[in-house]
Amino acid sequence: MRNQFLSCALLSLLALPLQLLGQPGLANVELEIQPVAGDVYMIQRPGGGGNIAALIGDDGVLLVDSLFDPMNAALIEAIDKVTSQQVEFVINTHIHIDHVNGNAKLAEAGALIFAHENTRRRFLETRSRFPRNGGTFVPQEPESARPVVSFNDRMTLHVNGEEVQVLYAPPAHTDGDLFVYFPKADVLHLGDVYRTTSYPIVDRYNGGTVRGTIAALDKAIELAGDSTRVIPGHGLEIMTRADLIAFRDMILDIQAQVLALIREGRKLEEVLAARPTAAYDAQWTNDPGWGVVDFIPVVYYELGGSGRLQDR
Repeated sequence: MRNQFLSCALLSLLALPLQLLGQPGLANVELEIQPVAGDVYMIQRPGGGGNIAALIGDDGVLLVDSLFDPMNAALIEAIDKVTSQQVEFVINTHIHIDHVNGNAKLAEAGALIFAHENTRRRFLETRSRFPRNGGTFVPQEPESARPVVSFNDRMTLHVNGEEVQVLYAPPAHTDGDLFVYFPKADVLHLGDVYRTTSYPIVDRYNGGTVRGTIAALDKAIELAGDSTRVIPGHGLEIMTRADLIAFRDMILDIQAQVLALIREGRKLEEVLAARPTAAYDAQWTNDPGWGVVDFIPVVYYELGGSGRLQDR
């Protein structure tokens, strides 16, 4: 069943990374920029896509993530609506192309790129694997896109009157996930560890885990206060600590249901048929590229499904 599942996923979604790499129409997109709090703004595509945080001030612009390469002109145009300052710093929250593909043009214009050491290591791989489509490969980013500064645990950038805290998260979406917290503005960007458009996307090809996702969300919940504004990696709304708690609790509930079914000796197809996500599907199946049939197998096999369950 597992091989059949992966084969079906690969065949049904094989074209997706190729479409992303071709990026049809992305050169003509419009990006919106909106204030979040203090000197922090959010830049996003109105129809959806990755969310950028922008810290703007006299020291220049600091961006969290860089979108796709063809969107660079739209990104600069959005920034120009609120400042004449140039992009000086870019922090990559993880390796995926919709968050790092714009690095090269920004670096060539003078920006300094930061990332976790694991993310930089994946930049050096000849090909990287995309989490959907059964782990389809995508081409290596150019040398100019690589992070110049990497670190292992945490880093602080003293920019535009903020002590920007860049924190390594437990391996969740990938093994290089970063949280970026702007304490003066009380704004927290969580990258794709927290998305409001789908169940958690756990990229096991790049070191992601369900357990790490839960641990990372615990860390974010501890960091955030009741007034903290939370920028998700994808999703159109600014979120709150209460939203993070609800998201974490949803994962815990689904995980507990799957574990109970595994202990009953259920196979993957039986777990899927039992619909452990039923209470949440209306809210969390809005992303056509990642749904129950993607998320539940990751949970199932990580918990030890198919006879591999250990005492927990």
